[in-house]
Amino acid sequence: MDFLNAIILICNYTILPALTYGSQLALGAIFVTLIYGILRFANFATGDMMSFGTMFSVLLTYYFQSIGISFGILPTALLTIPFAVFMMIFYMLTIDKLVFNYYRVKKSPPVQLAMVSVGVMFVTQAIIRIIIGPSDRRFLDGEKFILKASEFKEMTGLNEGLTIKTTQISTILITIAVVSLMFWFLNKTKTGKSMRAYSDNEDLALLSGIDPKKIVLITWIIAGILATIGGILYGLDKSYRPFVYFNNMLPIFAAAIVGGIGNPYGAFLGGYVIAFAEIFLTYAYKKFFVYLLPDFLEPSSLVQFLSTDYKFAISFSILVIVLLFKPSGIFEGKKI
Repeated sequence: MDFLNAIILICNYTILPALTYGSQLALGAIFVTLIYGILRFANFATGDMMSFGTMFSVLLTYYFQSIGISFGILPTALLTIPFAVFMMIFYMLTIDKLVFNYYRVKKSPPVQLAMVSVGVMFVTQAIIRIIIGPSDRRFLDGEKFILKASEFKEMTGLNEGLTIKTTQISTILITIAVVSLMFWFLNKTKTGKSMRAYSDNEDLALLSGIDPKKIVLITWIIAGILATIGGILYGLDKSYRPFVYFNNMLPIFAAAIVGGIGNPYGAFLGGYVIAFAEIFLTYAYKKFFVYLLPDFLEPSSLVQFLSTDYKFAISFSILVIVLLFKPSGIFEGKKI
């Protein structure tokens, strides 16, 4: 019985949260790696672009709820995804037309484009602050439960309860669906193969008749979908605070680099590597060992590798280690 309690404890506080958080990071990391692999620059506005799309979802969720529209057991915010994606794509294409296209035509070096993306980041932050403000916003019906801890305890008779939120299951399933569809598109469709060819060798792709404007357009559309869905799922799970998304830039970039910058498959798995590392290294295992060990071996301390205050230090450390010992990433980079 104690062994089952220990397993449920770990599932409830580490495995399920890590799968959820990893899914959110994975979508952001694929966004980063797609922009890098095809448009050839590191987009430091990633977090704020995710925040921008989520902002529209928050506002639309409030509107839908005010006129009595809901999504049953699922969060109403999921209904807003198509509208938020449309606004995000429109914003990205506008930014590309007004800013990035100028430097792309001039064939500016990647470092210059990366610095330009920092400017886009600050502009995006300002727009968000003007429209919705800096305050914490919650999706009012976001926290719906498939299973509550008290119900699980009654069913099983265990001391530990398992809590499963609709946002957690939705995040995992939607991420799998979106990523599977994207991988199918890149590998099976003519446009997807053209994007991969453009990524591998731009000059050769142009000689073979591939339209670079179409490739750029499709890249921003896919990026807009990933950023918006990733941002909304994160906001549903954690609540929406506009500038928290800026802080997520480090783990997102770490996930992309760990997986191999430019490799969507690696970015997807890298998201889970970073999430599991952050959560498993900052969790306090005292109660877990109390269940498993005899009384005289029970720990007196929290049995915590690192305080939660050092959560982002874990991402940074993993990033540095990978850059030092395997710069191309676990799955090798530049393979759209």
